[in-house]
Amino acid sequence: MNLGYILKKSQDGKMLSREELIYLLDLSPDCIETYMVMAEANRVSKEVSNGKAEVHAQFAINLAPCNCGCLFCSFAKLNGIFSESIEINSEQAIFYARQFEVDGANAIFIMSTANYSFERFLEISQEVKRSLKPETTLIANVGDQSLKNAIRLRDVGFDGVYHALRLREGTDTNLTVEARKQSIFNFKEAGLKVGTCVEPVGPEHSNEELADMIAFTASFNPAFSGAARRIAIPNTKISQRGMITELRMAQIVAVTRLGMPRSVKGNCTHEPCTLGAIAGANLFWAEVGANPRDIEKKTEEGRGETVKSCNTIFKESNWEVLSGNSYYYN
Repeated sequence: MNLGYILKKSQDGKMLSREELIYLLDLSPDCIETYMVMAEANRVSKEVSNGKAEVHAQFAINLAPCNCGCLFCSFAKLNGIFSESIEINSEQAIFYARQFEVDGANAIFIMSTANYSFERFLEISQEVKRSLKPETTLIANVGDQSLKNAIRLRDVGFDGVYHALRLREGTDTNLTVEARKQSIFNFKEAGLKVGTCVEPVGPEHSNEELADMIAFTASFNPAFSGAARRIAIPNTKISQRGMITELRMAQIVAVTRLGMPRSVKGNCTHEPCTLGAIAGANLFWAEVGANPRDIEKKTEEGRGETVKSCNTIFKESNWEVLSGNSYYYN
């Protein structure tokens, strides 16, 4: 297979085949060919987003031990990281959301654990929506939902959702591939735009797995796709598998961008880093409250980035950050 041919195909706006994606993922992360792939991904990302990166911001309504059994998640009851349940009230939620709005976040995400009361989630979200500017982009990050509940999210005022079919779903989690996919289709049928990601990537995931997941995310024309590495939660069974490097993550981010149609404007990575931005990531997240990759109850005291720090990383990577509401979700 010829790299020049693949890059020319990308430059012509054509979709890459599964075999071509695997070929790009097979390249050594620090070889010159991979840097050429990253450069092309950066070019494409800037082309489709008018040269503007975005910083989205997320806060968590609650923190609680969860029975979904996701081995990579600090909320998972089986990992024993958190033993108590904590919930913020409407006033705290409004405070977080307004602060993100003032800070210039292009979209505000409200997250809950999968077993959190959906009725309570809607209640708090409605109050948050009323407190924000009418045009502010509001996104939900919740567990699997029926079409009826997806419509209710839309009616409360959400513009979209974040939802992903995770790598080795049903093996490293107690959830099913079918349920995750159905939720994505329900959200889209309800008129919500869906952002997604190839995640959480670990060293055990084959290039064939990654290529198949890239192709799946491309198949439903998301607001954004991208890639994120698994953050090892200390003293958990899955942490023994290790972590991929930021450079390897940047390579996967680049290949994911080249695996998307041009209609997909966003290409995310997490956690924010200059390597990811150089490789074509044009979306980062700031976070407060609970975080499934953190062992701190408040991720702003741990791994969480701020809107300001995300802006700085983008600027250090020669990206201009969008001012205003998300282009990817609108």
